[in-house]
Amino acid sequence: MRVLIVEDEPLIAQRLERFCRAELGGDLEQLRVVASLDAASGFLGEHPIDLLLLDLNLEGRDGMQLLETSVAGSFHTIIVSANTEHALRAFEYGVLDFVPKPFMQERLASALRRATRALVRAEHAARFLAVRKSGRVELVPVEDVIFVQGAGNYSELVRRDGRRELHDKTLERLEAVLPGDFERTHKSFVVRLSEIVSLHAYEGGRHEAVLRDGTTLPVGRSRYKGLKERLL
Repeated sequence: MRVLIVEDEPLIAQRLERFCRAELGGDLEQLRVVASLDAASGFLGEHPIDLLLLDLNLEGRDGMQLLETSVAGSFHTIIVSANTEHALRAFEYGVLDFVPKPFMQERLASALRRATRALVRAEHAARFLAVRKSGRVELVPVEDVIFVQGAGNYSELVRRDGRRELHDKTLERLEAVLPGDFERTHKSFVVRLSEIVSLHAYEGGRHEAVLRDGTTLPVGRSRYKGLKERLL
């Protein structure tokens, strides 16, 4: 795992680094610590990472500026901050966890475990998904998304009006921040349950789900039974 810590208080930065090394062990491939938003932006522009640990108050500057762009990235973001009044907003933007300062090692370890386990969802679901468009970031309301399709290292958000938005996160990382109403129905699809109007099983083990708008999506054989039970 490649980790970037953005923290301007040296003692806290050292503590975060020590706890990360202890918790991630051999899974930690790279760890970098920077103290400013400019340094973080520069690093993120040149180096891929898997996890960002971000303080929201850096030398008096509001880290929400970096947050709004970071949640559009391919990596997960965990906020480590004393600015707990921003916690709900941060979750709405799709962060994986919010660790309030001062923090204990076990609380940070819990957040790191959430980042390393593909099927563990965020404590609070995102209300928006940030997508990059022509050098800017646009927030797509989650309530406007009916399903998400994996596209290699990216995902496509399919909106109610049929528009498709490419997101930098993989399907697994997006699934972690989506509301519980979204269910993995196939290795390549996460679907909003309330959009499914019928399920069909065919000879040969083929299964499909039909959505309100008439879209037909494949359902994985191993996921069909569990999906049917959730819909009953």
